[in-house]
Amino acid sequence: QSKSWWKIKAIVNWPFVSPQRRNLSWVQLAGHKGNFKAGEEGTILKKFSENEKLCFERLQGDVLQDFVPGYHGVVERDGDPFLHMTDLLCVSPCCPLLRTYLEEELVRARERPKLRRDLFDKMLEVDSEAPSPQEHLQRAVTKPRYMQWRETLSSTHTLGFRIEGIKASTRKADGTCHTDFKKTRSKEDVTQVFRDFATNNTNILISYLRKLEEIQQALKSSEFFKRHETTALPEGQTLDHCIPWQEGNREDGYMWGLDNLMRTLGSLTNKGT
Repeated sequence: QSKSWWKIKAIVNWPFVSPQRRNLSWVQLAGHKGNFKAGEEGTILKKFSENEKLCFERLQGDVLQDFVPGYHGVVERDGDPFLHMTDLLCVSPCCPLLRTYLEEELVRARERPKLRRDLFDKMLEVDSEAPSPQEHLQRAVTKPRYMQWRETLSSTHTLGFRIEGIKASTRKADGTCHTDFKKTRSKEDVTQVFRDFATNNTNILISYLRKLEEIQQALKSSEFFKRHETTALPEGQTLDHCIPWQEGNREDGYMWGLDNLMRTLGSLTNKGT
């Protein structure tokens, strides 16, 4: 069974790609630091994961295949294996989910609480008053506590999706990169980020919206999507991806977040959704 993978980001990253290819230096915009290396022109190398490799392979032939980065197999670099895939040169990663952690993490946290100093420090960087008095004393928090807190700060809580970062082509050789969106929560703020990213170009915004409409239709007919949360589901279980999450139903609100993403972009064009 596949474990955690980044299907969600990969699928939604794809529409937000500049049609122009420029000689830009490579930067990592989202995902765990240290997991990526620059590949040959137009490609990247991601730290090898057998589960993610299986996901790419199982997507071959599914209607979602056209909406994930091109997969070019496994390569070796400096003695280590990497997944070789197409890079996205001008991108605004969005994560349409009401819940970005696994239910299993909640269960493990209750049964075997693991305190994380690194997550406590990350919480302090954003808001020194966020940790409880007890958490200040132990100077650590559990991962689910951190994840749930983080989601209340961003538009994950209000819109069902959040912006992870922005990378846009400019006249500068290295382009620009922005990742400080942890507190981008309101619809107005999110809308402004998209407006700036598309340089207020209605034609670009319409092209993004059309691509998202294609993704929406593909998701509705994808057998792969029905059988996956952020992990593969038990045999015979499927998800709706639309109904609210309650612990135990494994729903993630993906389609609701996608609907709101489309409405947000639609509000910037003459075409509403």
